[in-house]
Amino acid sequence: MNKNKDGMRYPSIDKLLSKIDSKYKLVYAASKVAQILESEKLNVEDAQCVKSIGIALEEILDGKVDIKFES
Repeated sequence: MNKNKDGMRYPSIDKLLSKIDSKYKLVYAASKVAQILESEKLNVEDAQCVKSIGIALEEILDGKVDIKFES
């Protein structure tokens, strides 16, 4: 599998916004997931991205992360 090293072309923002309805919420959620990935040194083997923020976005897109926002 080819790893994405070209920045944030993947995953698509349009697809991500179908999961989380706000760019601001998406950034917040991705940063929290990336912190967890880094702090617990979790290895996501099927990720296409190499950076933790890209992997976090992939996890959100794949529905592997359950995120709830308070109103």
